[in-house]
Amino acid sequence: MEILLIVRFCCNCTYALLYKPIDRVTRSTLVLHDLLKHTPVDHPDYPLLQDALRISQNFLSSINEDIDPRRTAVTTPKGETRQLVKDGFLVEVSESSRKLRHVFLFTDVLLCAKLKKTSAGKHQQYDCKWYIPLADLVFPSPEESEASPQVHPFPDHELEDMKMKISALKSEIQKEKANKGQSRAIERLKKKMFENEFLLLLNSPTIPFRIHNRNGKSYLFLLSSDYERSEWREAIQKLQKKDLQAFVLSSVELQVLTGSCFKLRTVHNIPVTSNKDDDESPGLYGFLHVIVHSAKGFKQSANLYCTLEVDSFGYFVSKAKTRVFRDTTEPKWDEEFEIELEGSQSLRILCYEKCYDKTKVNKDNNEIVDKIMGKGQIQLDPQTVETKNWHTDVIEMNGIKVEFSMKFTSRDMSLKRTPSKKQTGVFGVKISVVTKRERSKVPYIVRQCVEEVEKRGIEEVGIYRISGVATDIQALKAVFDANNKDILLMLSDTDINAIAGTLKLYFRELPEPLLTDRLYPAFMEGIALSDPAAKENCMMHLLRTLPDPNLITFLFLLEHLKRVAEKEPINKMSLHNLATVFGPTLLRPSEVESKAHLTSAADIWSHDVMAQVQVLLYYLQHPPISFAELKRNTLYFSTDV
Repeated sequence: MEILLIVRFCCNCTYALLYKPIDRVTRSTLVLHDLLKHTPVDHPDYPLLQDALRISQNFLSSINEDIDPRRTAVTTPKGETRQLVKDGFLVEVSESSRKLRHVFLFTDVLLCAKLKKTSAGKHQQYDCKWYIPLADLVFPSPEESEASPQVHPFPDHELEDMKMKISALKSEIQKEKANKGQSRAIERLKKKMFENEFLLLLNSPTIPFRIHNRNGKSYLFLLSSDYERSEWREAIQKLQKKDLQAFVLSSVELQVLTGSCFKLRTVHNIPVTSNKDDDESPGLYGFLHVIVHSAKGFKQSANLYCTLEVDSFGYFVSKAKTRVFRDTTEPKWDEEFEIELEGSQSLRILCYEKCYDKTKVNKDNNEIVDKIMGKGQIQLDPQTVETKNWHTDVIEMNGIKVEFSMKFTSRDMSLKRTPSKKQTGVFGVKISVVTKRERSKVPYIVRQCVEEVEKRGIEEVGIYRISGVATDIQALKAVFDANNKDILLMLSDTDINAIAGTLKLYFRELPEPLLTDRLYPAFMEGIALSDPAAKENCMMHLLRTLPDPNLITFLFLLEHLKRVAEKEPINKMSLHNLATVFGPTLLRPSEVESKAHLTSAADIWSHDVMAQVQVLLYYLQHPPISFAELKRNTLYFSTDV
């Protein structure tokens, strides 16, 4: 009886001293989260609530980090405890092809496995492909890395096609659910969607992550995010600081370890959206405006810059990069970026030290490796970001604090074209008005931006895809609108991505799309024709129907984009990539008609944008089109225009 009372007393003390305080912090965190949702951003208490929530979340994260490893332990045949620290799906390059693997990092070993195919009703199991004791694992330096095995990259246009198929399948699934369709039909659509998402996940990563067994061979993974590569490297290096011994697992030990993976794994599903529950957030569709203000906490001066990553279709991609702030401990960038979101839920910021040593080239991708100084991630909470006001926050990373602001514009708002009230400028003014005033065939802004891109940006990686600094773009916009005499000087001093962004902004802000509102339905019908000859006649006839300033400017831009695509091996911008960037900009109608059958922003993306991209791609892939020949050719093709 006394023993029972002592046990009860100890349990009560444990609950009161350990679990109860943590439970209080957990409940307080939930309350703070709810308070923030219902507190106006401009309220004086809002920043205080933000700070309190950040402190609570950091505390709970540190508790979880300490608790997690003890929850995920396996006992070896020798009676030792081996803990699972991290696991996840990675793409391995094996025998010159891509294989999706589930990688498990234990306290003393890294194990690479694949899930065995099992018949219905049987327990799933893993098959070990290889393992490396952490005592034998090394990361080859750039100069020591081997030349990468030949893996044929997946064509960009096929990746884009997959994304569009996934979006279209999402729309079909939503329609079936809305119409209370048969569960069998929904499951069939989900299966198709999973197959496309799996292919996209397998073929999109390009960032090399090589590890080497000092007693054997090297292994190469391809990742989509530098953030993810850094996480794996840091987790392994942290464990390697302990006194680790080299070993060889017997077949029994390996069988026990591999058998434990299924129960211990923390990542259960391949990270694709088709694996999400119906009640999970679909993410944000539209444009996220981010200002990267400054950073503090560096111990010594360095050349510093930041990159921004967002998730899209189940994986993260780099979307923007600040300029390098040289030789400083407190960089102040104050650079604004506009990032397109496609079902995104998270924003990552990485801070780098720029390396200018050309000997430190990674042979896996022939790029100089910059050092990551810190990294952080925040959830894109729709309640927080969907406001008209800027939301300022701080990400803490490895002792470094990066201050940034953001606001979000939904896709339906960003689709609206607004004519300029000031008709003396060029932005928001009809192209016919601008060319008549300038007495030119192609607007001056288009000619100058194209000339500058071809002069010094045609080999820039991601030209037209990478966001330019929004403040630089707005400055160029103001100069062009005012017809300032210093335009050429300013262009020569401005970052090339900002110039590319200015050109895109010009076309996006036209009060009517370059290919006109009137012809939009006909372009949509023409691109859908299956007979090649009928499609050719229709698409050429539609070009001839355009007003001369629109047609001449379109053909001028078309030839420029073809020249950019010729440099694809260097700039990574294919015709399909360029069509994806410019298609909606040149075709999106000035007023989006209400579509009752479209239930979300994702639907708008899948229906409209797919067709807009295909229209531009058709003309980009077409042999050179001459204005004179178009006008001479009087071939008549009847179409409703």
